[in-house]
Amino acid sequence: MGDCKGGCGGCCGNCGGCGSTLVLTPEEITILRLLGQIPFLPVARSASSMEPVYLEEGELSPEEGGRALQRLEKRGLISIDFDQPLKGGYSPAYDAYPIKGSIALTILGQQAVDLLEIQGVE
Repeated sequence: MGDCKGGCGGCCGNCGGCGSTLVLTPEEITILRLLGQIPFLPVARSASSMEPVYLEEGELSPEEGGRALQRLEKRGLISIDFDQPLKGGYSPAYDAYPIKGSIALTILGQQAVDLLEIQGVE
């Protein structure tokens, strides 16, 4: 918890002042836009790590994608659920990972996608 002056009570340090501004990285925007088109995307992790591995976006390394997913989840824009794997939704690249799950937009994430589509990216 930061010393948030905007009253949100849980400043993540990258919310742009806890007002109506949300600062997103290009990787996060890419993932949000993809989730705006496809409601559920695959995610995986190794048995020894809780870090998500994201292999869907060719522009991102698995590490970059995983870090972007963690930031999006921390901000409440997506949910990562390892209890809800996708049936038949994994490319062979995921075969090396024993634990599979899914990611989806939250209501707040859908609002962010809607704003991205309407207002564009600054």
